[in-house]
Amino acid sequence: MEASGDMEEPPQPLALTRFQVSEEFGFLLPDPLTELPAPYGPWMELARELPQLITSHQLRSRVHQMPQLNTQHLQGHEELHLAHLVLSFITMGYVWQEGEEGTVQVLPRNLAVPYWEVSQALGLPPILSHADFVLANWRRKDPNGPLEIENLDTIITLPGGESLRGFILVTLLVEKAAVPGIKAIARALGAILQCDEETLHRALEQLAGAIEAMREALRRMHDYVDPEVFYSVIRIFLSGWKDNPAMAQGLIYEGVSPEPMAFSGGSAAQSTVLHAFDELLGICHREDSAAFLHRMREYMPPPHRAFVEEIHGSVSLRQFVLSSGDARLRAAFNCCVSALADFRSYHIAIVTKYIAVAAAKAKARRAEPSARAGPAAGKPPSALEAKGTGGSHIFSFLKSIRDTTREGMISA
Repeated sequence: MEASGDMEEPPQPLALTRFQVSEEFGFLLPDPLTELPAPYGPWMELARELPQLITSHQLRSRVHQMPQLNTQHLQGHEELHLAHLVLSFITMGYVWQEGEEGTVQVLPRNLAVPYWEVSQALGLPPILSHADFVLANWRRKDPNGPLEIENLDTIITLPGGESLRGFILVTLLVEKAAVPGIKAIARALGAILQCDEETLHRALEQLAGAIEAMREALRRMHDYVDPEVFYSVIRIFLSGWKDNPAMAQGLIYEGVSPEPMAFSGGSAAQSTVLHAFDELLGICHREDSAAFLHRMREYMPPPHRAFVEEIHGSVSLRQFVLSSGDARLRAAFNCCVSALADFRSYHIAIVTKYIAVAAAKAKARRAEPSARAGPAAGKPPSALEAKGTGGSHIFSFLKSIRDTTREGMISA
């Protein structure tokens, strides 16, 4: 990058820092806080013990004994993000402690009110989302060590042990692998404005390389996550109360609203990365898939959502490549689209293994008389068998967005 940031008209229209996007970490929260201030000890105490409290069926009674804390002492978005992470995990544990047959209709006031206030302050919904689960839920074991899985751990966890840790951290490494691609977006848009085809070509090569690196990172899911544990234990805690038959009425947030509210569970579709790449490459998804993706943007931190919208409103990369008539640019553009379609195909393969195949095995096991209640006992949920945790019909959705990505290629 040229050192011309002080000029009146910067060469890049998209300054990443304006959108809380880090040059080093992308959409990840840079080195998140791991402790809240002392007054919030009761939250941290519960959060640290979540797996044991859930598996021993004690979390709900512990939540009922928890004091209702004032959120006004939380300062800055890092403290707010940690508070949101902590309250999100406690909420998911509270709702799903007894599995999908033992759900609750009311989130108690002492949890619901502060959770709502923190959510409002961050512009996030009061449910566990990708922004909490992955972006704000990591720490280095050795503070000076590398951002590699051996040196990483989660801040807060749920039942699922090493598989849950692996699921979160592999997803985090996919986000980290995307960083050169996020920076390439800014370079590409700047190059278009300056009609600089050489810089644009380099930016597209960087983008394609980043998407390939994301696929390589995703491949590590097989090494760290057991499909049976993911399906039978972990998945229910990512499930929401919108488009979920197990909680068809939604959830009442006591002290916030007398009416139940419905929110989608955590989903990879809430990651800003692919939304940003789609917008840059001008990928147009079919109406129902596009509607679901747009709804998932409501679960992103507002600055990240604004970043995607900024790309959408920028100059058209596709039009520039078409009007340039440059075969090399067209090939580089198509390379990016092809890499994105390949990534989506690989994601479908992962989902097949961790959901479809695991669901078939779970169905067979459910027929056995020994199946016990509650996710801690490993009784797999059935309400979302054909759906993602965000509530989409998972395979038709994933195949649709993969196919429309492929259609984004520019023909010779």
